[in-house]
Parts: sequence; structure tokens; C-alpha cells
Amino acid sequence: MTLLLDVHLTESDADAALRADALAGLTATPKWLPPKWFYDARGSELFERITELPEYYPTRTERTLLDRSADEIAAVSGADVLVELGSGSSAKTRLLLDAFTSPAHPGGGLRWYVPQDVSESALRQAMGTLADEYPGLRLRGVVGDFTRHLDRLPGGRHTPLPGGTRRMVAFLGGTIGNLLPAERDRFLTGLRAVLEPGEQMLLGTGLVVEPEVLVRAYDDGAGVTAEFNRNVLRVLNRELGADFDVDAFTHVALWDAEREWIEMRLRAERAMTVRLPELDLSVDFARGEQMRTEVSAKFRADRLGALFAGAGFALTRVWTDPDERHALSLATAA
Repeated sequence: MTLLLDVHLTESDADAALRADALAGLTATPKWLPPKWFYDARGSELFERITELPEYYPTRTERTLLDRSADEIAAVSGADVLVELGSGSSAKTRLLLDAFTSPAHPGGGLRWYVPQDVSESALRQAMGTLADEYPGLRLRGVVGDFTRHLDRLPGGRHTPLPGGTRRMVAFLGGTIGNLLPAERDRFLTGLRAVLEPGEQMLLGTGLVVEPEVLVRAYDDGAGVTAEFNRNVLRVLNRELGADFDVDAFTHVALWDAEREWIEMRLRAERAMTVRLPELDLSVDFARGEQMRTEVSAKFRADRLGALFAGAGFALTRVWTDPDERHALSLATAA
């Protein structure tokens, strides 16, 4: 068994990024905060609860689609290195690992799994579990940010993996929808730049469905998503010494039909001044002012080819669920 870990992101890096994001977003007009700061320990727990809510279909839809399609994905791909961006606990990935490590997999099966995540502790825990479950699989984790460290992914000409010759990079969970269009373009072109011709990307995307279904998924009746949204304020209070009155902000989820994305916001229910001593910053909120905390773009299956082509990929195959709420797209570096 081979188990390696490359660390390109430290706690001090994360602290600097939080400070930079908070300063930029809270002094912008309109104000914004990026969704990655939802996910401290409490935020991650809340998100797990969200995935179990009846209104929140994306996670279970993708999992069911993966369960149904993993063998076909492995057969069409033929990759011997599986890279996963934003791997977390690698829970859904086990469906791919089972398919790619099957004796029926072309080319002798998967040789390496390369999970990437921002949390070193989560990555070590997930890799330890996977090492027990897949004793013949070699593991090399990457602690990094997929928006900054794509060039650090092992494999390819510059950082070859012994016995691994062809990578498939999985980016699941509809996470690409959290990137604004310019960020999305940079990500896709950046990934294409580090892949060899013939290497692949497996992308999970939410599809455009009825607005009422989408809004319910991001504004559940139990209020779990509202607590998850407000958790970003608790993170700023703890990490930057801010004095946000968390209960003075209300969760808002809206469907933007023009941009085809769900937008989550926090609305100030009274006028207030928030102080962030660690940034030497005071921020005024007007009553009713809304601050964007997340976008979740949805896509149309018949336009996915153009999304990939613009970044230098050729769309190979698309799998969708029966209700056409989610897509898994396999694209090849041209």
C-alpha cells in the first residue's frame, strides 16, 4: 500500500485568504462573501443535515446517478488514475472506486486515487479509511485549493505517478455552479492546461428545473439551510473578532432566471454597524440590505458541449437522471 500526502495549503494560508475575502466582500457594493467559508466543523455538520432533507434533491440525485452509471463511466474512461477535486470524505467517490477497481475495468484497473481538499485533517482521515477499504490502491492526497493549485496535481509529464498513465479528474456535487462565470472559465481552462491530451474530466452539474423546486431545495421548511447560511457570520465572529448579531440576519434564496442560478443572501433586519477588529474595519448595514453568500448555477444539458469546448475539452458522454435534474459529463482534453 502506498499512501502519500502533498501539502500546498496551510492554516496560515487559509487565515490570509479569509481576511482577504472578508475585506474585499464587505467593502464591495453590493456586499458579498464567498461560500467556502460556510464550512467549518459546524457548517459541515449543517450541510450534511441539508443533504438529508426531503427538499434538497441534488446530493441524493447525483449519488443515485453515479450508482447507476459508474460502471459505464469506468468503461468509457479507461483511466488508471482518478483525481477528485474537493473530495471531502470521498463518500460518493466509493461508487467510482468500486467501478474503476473492478477486474472488468479496461487496462487492468485503477492504480492511483488522488483526493484533493482544503482540509488536511479531513483528507488524512478519509485516506486512512480508504487505505483499509481498498488495500491494493495507491493513494496520494493533495491539500490545496482547486482554484489555485491545479498545477500541483500529480500525474502527467511533470509529476508522474509510477504505473499511472491516464488521469480522470472528477469534480462532483455541482460545485462548479458555485463559481461565477469568469471564475468558472478560469477553472476549466486552468484544468485543461495541466491535463495531457486524452486525459479526462468528469463533471457533476445541476440542471435547470422548475424554479419552485430549486428554491425549496435552498430554503427548506425546517430552517437548516438558513442556519447554514448564517454560519458564515459565526465564522467571521470567531476568526476575525467580528461582532455580527447573527440572529439579526434573515436567510434569502432567489432564482435568477436571467443568469440561471440560485442566489443565497443574508438580509439585515435592522440598521447596524459591524466591527471586525482583526481587519481594523467597521461595516455599516442598512435595514433590509442584502449580502450575497452563494450562487449555485444550473445548466442545460444541450449546452454542456459548448461549456467544455470553450476550455479546450471535447464532450465524450453525458449521463442524466430520469427527471433530468442532474448531469454527469465526461469530457476529454482535446
